[in-house]
Amino acid sequence: MSLIEKSCGDFLDALASKAPIPGGGGASALGGAIGMALSNMVGNLTIGKKRYADVEDEVKSLVEQGTKVITELKILVDKDAEVFEPLSKAYGLPKDTPEQAEYKEKQLEECSKLACSVPMEIMRKAYEGIKIHERMGQIGTKIAISDVGCGVVFLKAALISASLNVIINTNTIKDEKFVAETTAEMNQLLEEGKRIADETLELVLNKLTK
Repeated sequence: MSLIEKSCGDFLDALASKAPIPGGGGASALGGAIGMALSNMVGNLTIGKKRYADVEDEVKSLVEQGTKVITELKILVDKDAEVFEPLSKAYGLPKDTPEQAEYKEKQLEECSKLACSVPMEIMRKAYEGIKIHERMGQIGTKIAISDVGCGVVFLKAALISASLNVIINTNTIKDEKFVAETTAEMNQLLEEGKRIADETLELVLNKLTK
């Protein structure tokens, strides 16, 4: 059974255990999917309401985009586990001879790069979800505006936690060009994503307290 097909209880039990998977990456992806689902709920509560007829088509588009993000993040829950396995095996390779040491170093480099790819994609999807929340907070129904706030907080958490999984892998990579490019994109997603998430949360709070 894939991780995403587990019940919530079983997933949490596995996450809390000493098993290597799921870990922070999978948890980030699942948390992001939960956040995105909250935006979709607000959208679905908005669609069909006469008061929001003028933005209904845009809301439908946001829900469609959100559904795609949810699907992709669900896939990334299992993908994170898939890329961690070869890295875990690489750490266990012997290095008793120069040949073994060289092979182990090469495998660790390749597997670490692969392990970076999934949390980077989680960050991209979390950023995309935050952007959707930004607009949903502006035009979605006010009766569920608190859920936009909840959702964007989940996605901000997914963005930040995924970045930690990127960093722990880039720390072992010797390819300076790869590390520099990955770090630059990571920092840009973090800076922009956190800013938009915070602005969206502020918007939600302002609507709730008026």
